[in-house]
Amino acid sequence: MASFTASSVSIGSISCPLNQKQVSNLRRASLSFNTKGFQSLRSQPPRFQVSCAAKAETVHKVCEIVRKQLALPADREVTGESKFATLGADSLDTVEIVMGLEEEFGISVEEESAQSISTVQEAADMIETILEKK
Repeated sequence: MASFTASSVSIGSISCPLNQKQVSNLRRASLSFNTKGFQSLRSQPPRFQVSCAAKAETVHKVCEIVRKQLALPADREVTGESKFATLGADSLDTVEIVMGLEEEFGISVEEESAQSISTVQEAADMIETILEKK
């Protein structure tokens, strides 16, 4: 396990300020970047990505809403990694899932954001991002 304490992350011309509140609830983070220093990665453009997982409670609520909207049986496993399409959702089902999330969490999801959601985890992360902005 690794840890670090910082108020910001900077790599080259990319800078990302860190808010203590955001970091204190951090459950999982991934950091990846490609540089020209690795021969096997030379053909790929430089990339920097940090992703944070939503709170377990949020993921659980989203799982329950998805289960309800898709009328899934209780024994059907729904996790953060579950893809809506794999669970049998079509585009109309996805719209209804987003509407259920908006109602449950008291948020409004922009159409562009709603169209980019394909997994339970992505939906939970989006919800927490919207709630942080409130």
